[in-house]
Amino acid sequence: MAFSPLDFVFPKRSLTGAGEGMFFTEEDVRVLRPDPVCEECDALRRRGLHAIDCIRAAMPYHASLLVKKAVHTLKYRRIPGVAEHLGGLLVEGCSSSLPPSCVLCPVPLHWTRRFWRGFNQAELLAAVVGERTGLPVQRLLRRARPTGSQARRNRCERLTALAGAFRVCAVPLPRCVVLIDDLATTGATLDACAVVLKEAGVQRVEGWVIAHG
Repeated sequence: MAFSPLDFVFPKRSLTGAGEGMFFTEEDVRVLRPDPVCEECDALRRRGLHAIDCIRAAMPYHASLLVKKAVHTLKYRRIPGVAEHLGGLLVEGCSSSLPPSCVLCPVPLHWTRRFWRGFNQAELLAAVVGERTGLPVQRLLRRARPTGSQARRNRCERLTALAGAFRVCAVPLPRCVVLIDDLATTGATLDACAVVLKEAGVQRVEGWVIAHG
């Protein structure tokens, strides 16, 4: 296993505390396997999501305590090295049916949140997916205003907070866009992104996330 000089100053520790020098032990990798979830258009429309065409997830969010810890470590402990394995899970769980000529687009953070965190976790995940699938990655959207944390909001509050929050920032746009993010709970963020993309002429928008639910 390769080590960098920083490993001696800030040694990597596994998420379960069972080893050093890696974020995921061999046992963690065996446990954290894809269990794909796919929510198609009809089901999304019944839930009031009117723009996103499909949400694919590598696994249900409540399937494993380890996936919750991994996502939390990436986002809130601000450890970007976790993204490599999580991006691999995205590829395994979501890329079996690739839309033709699609472009990967990370869900954007507002610059204030990005500054605080130091990175956008969706961009890290999209980079891994792009490298492993050969699909291009483009920043097609920007977050026009801060929306705050969505974690403790109900569906109605999320929709209100996200109204008008995204803007298209690139032209020309592709016919098909795959949004990349870490989690989908209500799907409101993915749908809000899909709304502005479709208004700008995109024909199909999917969302790929690590975990759903």
